[in-house]
Parts: sequence; structure tokens; C-alpha cells
Amino acid sequence: MKRSQIDACIQEFLDFAESQGFYLPPWARYGPQQWAELGPEADEIRRCKLGWDVTDFGSGRFDETGLALFTLRNGLPGRSAPEAKDYCEKIMMVREGQLTPYHFHSAKMEDIINRAGGRLVVRLYRSTPDGQLDEQSELHVQADGITRTLPPGGQLVLAPGESVTLPPRLYHAFWGAPGTGSVLVGEVSRVNDDARDNHFLEPLPRFPEIEEDIPARFVLCTEYPPPR
Repeated sequence: MKRSQIDACIQEFLDFAESQGFYLPPWARYGPQQWAELGPEADEIRRCKLGWDVTDFGSGRFDETGLALFTLRNGLPGRSAPEAKDYCEKIMMVREGQLTPYHFHSAKMEDIINRAGGRLVVRLYRSTPDGQLDEQSELHVQADGITRTLPPGGQLVLAPGESVTLPPRLYHAFWGAPGTGSVLVGEVSRVNDDARDNHFLEPLPRFPEIEEDIPARFVLCTEYPPPR
């Protein structure tokens, strides 16, 4: 992805979230110079990879296959001390027809929540023991506390305020329903571990290669400079 595309997407995300009454912390707008001046007081942000994440999953077609998200809070995998965070929260912007491809998490359970905007389509499959789509078995999920039974590949269409709970090893893909506008999507989950807990049906890079066509305005969660 080009840096100009990433920066434009982040600005679009900020504007869209605020238009829906959702506000991100002040450091969401920090640029490289501000991050370079921050000391160890911001170490939790760096360690837990909070902040911006914009990816096209290696597709080269972000508008068709991609996701922009901001991690608001997260813990560290494997930490069990009483003071350690054992939860994660993200907010995402999903455009109309913009696909996040089939994947599951081996350990993470998560709630996917339509916070505002258009409608979110979520398609679900069980996974087989060898990590493929189970095209034979129906599945049961909790949607806002109500048990829903779906056929393999069944879809839920979530309106604003609606959500679904996804247990580990349940394949899911999602996109914004065409004609309904971009969707502000929340995620509340166990600790997020992008390095080890994502299993894509088709092997995909989680983070994009970046073409530095302009100086960066924003800093991604993988780019924080060390404390000064």
C-alpha cells in the first residue's frame, strides 16, 4: 500500500468515527515527530501495539479486500498477573463491499459489534480439524444473547446496535452491505495476538508492505519509535 493511501484512510476513519459520535484518544492524531518525543510513559501503547492498523492483506486492492482498525486497549499474550489486562477492544471502519477474508483465531473469543453506520454482513463456517471450511455442519452462535442456528456458510446481517459472539476456531469473513454506507464496527475480545493467533483460510500477510510515496502523517502500530 502507498503511504498516501494509508494516511487518507486514517483521516477518513477519524472523520467518520466523529460523525457517528465516537471519539478516539488524542494520540490517535500524533505524527512521527510527536511519537519520537514520547518517553517510557507511552510504553504500554508500544508493547501492546495499540493504535492504527491499515491492511490490504497483501491484495493490492484495499477498497475490495482490506480493513482499517484502531486498537484502543489490549494486554500481552501469556500475562497472568492480577494487574495484567486480559481483554482487548478495537474499533474498525468497514466500507461497503470491503472484504475481510475468512479467518479464525485459535485462542481468542470475540464479539463483533455494529456500533454505527451501515449494515455489516458476517458469513460463518465451522473449521475442520485440519483447518479447512466445514461445509457440512450447521453452527450455533450467540447474537446479542440469542442463540442463532445457521447452515454452513450462513450469514448474519448486523444493523447498528447488533452483535455476534465468535468462539475460537469459527471461520468468519465480513464486509459492509452494499448500499448501506460504511460501518463503524467494534470488537471486544480476549487479548489479541496478531503474531500467533490468526489463521487465514488462504495464507495472507497480516500487515502490508508500504510504499513511502509521501512523508507519513500518522504512525501505525508496527512503527513506533523507541522511547527517547
